[in-house]
Amino acid sequence: YVGESYAFDINNRVLNLAYAFRFIKNNNGKVQIANPIFETVLYNLFLSEEEVSGRVKSVDRNQFISNGRLDIELVLEKFSQHYNDIYDTNDIKMLEADCRRIFMLYVKPIINGTGNYYIEAENRDGTRTDMIIDYLGEQFVLEMKIWRGEIYQQKGELQLADYLDKLNADRGYLVIFNFNHNKVVGRTEKIVDGKQIIEFV
Repeated sequence: YVGESYAFDINNRVLNLAYAFRFIKNNNGKVQIANPIFETVLYNLFLSEEEVSGRVKSVDRNQFISNGRLDIELVLEKFSQHYNDIYDTNDIKMLEADCRRIFMLYVKPIINGTGNYYIEAENRDGTRTDMIIDYLGEQFVLEMKIWRGEIYQQKGELQLADYLDKLNADRGYLVIFNFNHNKVVGRTEKIVDGKQIIEFV
């Protein structure tokens, strides 16, 4: 759920139950989710538990839908504002998986019932895209990175452009979580290897 690895121990009551229902499998002594469907179901369960806990700010999903299409750029813009309202003053270090989870908590109520998302969707060459949102047949490819300097950002842009090439897509979205106090929040746009990259900090 947050990128952690767990040893497969059949004597653990929770793991034993998950294994009995074939939600998980033993992959060389490590716990692995059995298939992408179960992975999505479990993600949804964990996200739902966080929603019920009241830690998630509710959003009006209608503002993001125009003529039946998801306005992903508005979603990312509003998420950026929402994220900065909550986390801007906190000097915290997070894993990229944590950042992705926070974004999923925001986007799930918007696409729920109409759209779907895929986490670490596998490409033909075995590489994995951070997230793909599918809304009424339109797909949005997202990559999430923690700010670690210009070189790391450029690597993220090239990585996203490569994913877009493999998926025959022309536009992708890079979401950058920046914990620096002097960061510039907002949207930029650039062309990388012939692909349009929209970045939100």
